[in-house]
Amino acid sequence: MTSVLWIDPSERMSAAEVRLFNEQGMAISQADSASLSDDDFIGAQVVVVSLDRCTGLLAEVQSRQAGCDTSAPVVARVHSDQFELGIQAMSQGAFTVVPAQEKDAAVWYQKTSSLLIPEKSDQPAFVFVDPVSRNLLALTERVAQVDVTVLLTGPTGVGKEVLARIVHDASPRYEGPFIAFNCAAMPENLIEDMLFGHEKGSFTGATKVQPGLFEQAQGGTIFLDEIGEMSFHLQAKLLRILQERSVVRLGGQKPIDLDIRVVAATNRNLKNAIAQRNFREDLYFRLSAFKLTIPPLHERPLDILPLVEQFMRQQIIAGQAVSLTVEAQQMLVAYRWPGNVRELQNVIVRAMVLCNQGSIDCEHLIFDDMPIADEFEQQRAVAHANSYFSNVPSSASEPYPYGGGPAADQPLNQAVKNSECQSIMAALQASRSRDQAAERLGISPRTLRHKLQKLREQGMFVTRAYAR
Repeated sequence: MTSVLWIDPSERMSAAEVRLFNEQGMAISQADSASLSDDDFIGAQVVVVSLDRCTGLLAEVQSRQAGCDTSAPVVARVHSDQFELGIQAMSQGAFTVVPAQEKDAAVWYQKTSSLLIPEKSDQPAFVFVDPVSRNLLALTERVAQVDVTVLLTGPTGVGKEVLARIVHDASPRYEGPFIAFNCAAMPENLIEDMLFGHEKGSFTGATKVQPGLFEQAQGGTIFLDEIGEMSFHLQAKLLRILQERSVVRLGGQKPIDLDIRVVAATNRNLKNAIAQRNFREDLYFRLSAFKLTIPPLHERPLDILPLVEQFMRQQIIAGQAVSLTVEAQQMLVAYRWPGNVRELQNVIVRAMVLCNQGSIDCEHLIFDDMPIADEFEQQRAVAHANSYFSNVPSSASEPYPYGGGPAADQPLNQAVKNSECQSIMAALQASRSRDQAAERLGISPRTLRHKLQKLREQGMFVTRAYAR
């Protein structure tokens, strides 16, 4: 059971609500601001505070925690129409903000569980079985011994944070802190405060000095995930920190020397972002002192079944082991995993629920709706494209990729549509995925999906892997 101190000055939970929370594994202890005492905080693993119009109660809770020498994470409950209050709570030390209207015990269980430090396990945390993965691991361990900035690249869900932790654990800084931060998860002004910290009185509500994440990572590693989503304004400040190896808190003047390693990660092509002037070129070269690229899961197939075994061990219920049939194993290895390791974990969790503690078979494997077309499907799409254009008169002087083209007597809008359709089908034929085809065409994947759907409505065959 997770011990939760629930502080709400205006409303108490009913007995039925407390019982639902207990069934989810949360022992609720209720208090209000008037009767709050130091004893309430003893043994609490998570503290939930309801805020209304100001963060005074949050400051009181933090003061009580300091007096009791406890450091349980604080979750702020804020009404969804008080967005600024939520930002203030986060900037003043709340670990996360949850809408005050949220009363679902299952949702709260997920929120509180993510804040608790997991118990150590004897099971291995990482899987490197495939030769491609082994080579990557060996290179990562060599890089970890040298105190350089590391840039991790690879598609979403491939395990970039796992590799960042290995860089930290294999380095001389392994006894120091590992601080992870997602640059795309919060508004810009809040990111700046969390990374750099602030001095007391630097803005309204800054009632105490708050060290930023860079300071909290002293002697260790800070991991900046989704670095490609950082605003141009913050990129300039980050560049200065990397150059000077010091940080100045918001509202402060004195630089604070830093002894940290910076590991950044992105699933974007930063060179394209530089060309589009969305990312600073000088920052890119600062971050990529050593660049490690993690290949997608389908390029290291020998990792798939060991990862499946690990996920099944993590999801064992009531001590009953779950097995995997040979057919299911073959199906898992043959799948292309566009969502990579994260998608694999989701598939295994769903399968364990459906198999009801029995053997996982093919019927229990429900893949995410992200199919990738193979060569046969692409050729089939091209054949239908040829058939589609065969009824359109072509011009001998201007050949087209599929043998058709707009005739002189066609209306201009119809000629434009035909030319656009030919360009789309040519890009699909030359690409491995719809996203790559969209990049070739210079449009977004969403726009391409919309255009393909229009083609289907007009009777044009488009393989469903591309029409999704």
